[in-house]
Amino acid sequence: MTGLKPLSDGLWIDEPEPRLIGGQRKSDGKIIFPMPTGDAASAYDAVPLSRTGKLWSWTIQGFEPKAPYAGPQPFRPFGVGYVELPGQVIVESRLTSITGLRIGMDMELVIEDFDGERACFAFAPKESA
Repeated sequence: MTGLKPLSDGLWIDEPEPRLIGGQRKSDGKIIFPMPTGDAASAYDAVPLSRTGKLWSWTIQGFEPKAPYAGPQPFRPFGVGYVELPGQVIVESRLTSITGLRIGMDMELVIEDFDGERACFAFAPKESA
């Protein structure tokens, strides 16, 4: 991986091919992301999620979010989308590109530098991942 500290612990498995960590509810098998923490965690089993999925919907974050936004400076517009992981869950994520996006296109999980000190997960078009 990048060797950077994750924005938040427990979001992904830090391996050469990282995977997000979801939670599968013990009572009915429903999968959510992220894996719950605290008291709620006892009702879930941690499960690795698919690395690939389909772009379900997306937009461009064209203005700097309000405080406590602490992202890269100066601010640059970025893609935000929902990626459907087959048979599991739809995940909200940063996108690595804001050009050439199409609903239904193949996407793949990547870990990228967020601000020089921390890493975040994102999804990239599979053709360029």
